[in-house]
Amino acid sequence: MSALVEFAMFPTDRTESKSAFVARVLDLVDRSGLPYRLTPMGTIVEAETVGEIFALIEQAYEELESDCNRIYSVVKIDYRKGPVGRLEKKVASVEEKLGRKLDA
Repeated sequence: MSALVEFAMFPTDRTESKSAFVARVLDLVDRSGLPYRLTPMGTIVEAETVGEIFALIEQAYEELESDCNRIYSVVKIDYRKGPVGRLEKKVASVEEKLGRKLDA
């Protein structure tokens, strides 16, 4: 199986800038060993199961709840049968159809 999960998470009760809090979450994502892509609006993580990524999201909540009273998050899931590697393959498929590399 292959799970692609895009999520964004940040406190709503803190400063206007959220990058320090996002950095704390991304440290966990990076240390997880799972493939991921950081984008300006969220992070896409790939794993064999949704549960692996939900465990990571739970760790992120635990990280932020120590000093944040309100945490906003949004999660999008694409789960399908087949091998992992779609994080790269989905982009490559579009580039193949265009006949050129995209500036992604």
